[in-house]
Amino acid sequence: MDLYSLRRGRAPLLISVPHDGAHIPPELAARMTPEARRAPDTDWWMSKLYGPIAEALDASLIAPTHSRYVVDLNRPPDDVSLYPGQNTTGLCPVVRFTGDPVYLDGHAPNAGETAARVERYWRPYHDALAGELARLRGLHGRVLLWEGHSIASTLPFLFDGELSELNVGTAGGASCRPGTEAALAATLAAQSRFSWVLNGRFKGGYITRHYGQPTTGIEAVQLEIAQRAYMVEAQRGAWPGGFEPERAAPLQAAVGALIEAAVGAGR
Repeated sequence: MDLYSLRRGRAPLLISVPHDGAHIPPELAARMTPEARRAPDTDWWMSKLYGPIAEALDASLIAPTHSRYVVDLNRPPDDVSLYPGQNTTGLCPVVRFTGDPVYLDGHAPNAGETAARVERYWRPYHDALAGELARLRGLHGRVLLWEGHSIASTLPFLFDGELSELNVGTAGGASCRPGTEAALAATLAAQSRFSWVLNGRFKGGYITRHYGQPTTGIEAVQLEIAQRAYMVEAQRGAWPGGFEPERAAPLQAAVGALIEAAVGAGR
């Protein structure tokens, strides 16, 4: 099985959806709890949500095939916490977003296995991502990396209350230029359909923080979407429903406008 898919576009824009994959190799699934084998913490339908946007904008789109339970592509390879002092999940997660275990007793990966998974699954995705950024920067001089994520609206283990529908992160302003952040804020404020916050609980993960270096011509923005904005959220332990294009259409329009504003800010 391929580890990722990559659609190459010509616009100065790469969309990355690093938690879109749900495949867990059978030999790993056998070591996991029945609940974890269903990959409940997948960022459901991100490829389907962003696919039409990427096509319309002639953007590149990279998406993995494997679950974040195999390795989390949005964590640093040394597994240093991105949110010190807050509950989170790691490079090879041993707990789910509910705080429940991923693995059966005694079957969690050790340091050697984690390092092997980084080489087998993590590094190829990042090599491809970095290579595509370099290609687009060579064409345009400046490129925007858009990190597409989604998550359940309420997860007491990770955050209090209900999450805003659109959670934009720029690493506190470090991963993009001030003008880009201002364009995002203005576009968010101009719409009233979706609740939003800028640099709230989700300020941007490893990919946003690592690759977003505005002085080098690469800006990065993360959008964490509360899943109620485009789907019927799954109940505990259940699979979500399928992707519903009509339900998702208003969100796609809003996200497309955000991306266009961010890309346009650099012209």
